[in-house]
Amino acid sequence: QVQLVESGGGLVQPGDSLRLSCVASSGSLDFYAVGWFRQVPGKEREQISCLSARSRYNGPIKYVDSVKGRFTISRANAKNTVYLQMDSLKPEDTAVYYCTTTPFSKFGSTAARDFGPWGQGTQVTVSS
Repeated sequence: QVQLVESGGGLVQPGDSLRLSCVASSGSLDFYAVGWFRQVPGKEREQISCLSARSRYNGPIKYVDSVKGRFTISRANAKNTVYLQMDSLKPEDTAVYYCTTTPFSKFGSTAARDFGPWGQGTQVTVSS
């Protein structure tokens, strides 16, 4: 299994940007689909973006409608890292953000139960 560590969260104002990083501390991300989820208290984890293993070769990428045009997921193969660039942040983006993996065959799933293991998460707070 791949062990993941997220970083890059923080407190920002509406309209600001953040870049989250997901580093594989062990194992390689090359052969997995990598997803970013977020969770707010009292709600289930929501998948916001997922990048197929094929994205190494410019394969498919998914975004939830609420972040399309504002968030960008990308892979730095040499660094075994996946990023989530978040622009034009809104207060409703406030959540704990997690990165995780799933086998390439489950790329189409948005269910948290199909993904794992999970990192510790990184808090993103958007507030004026």
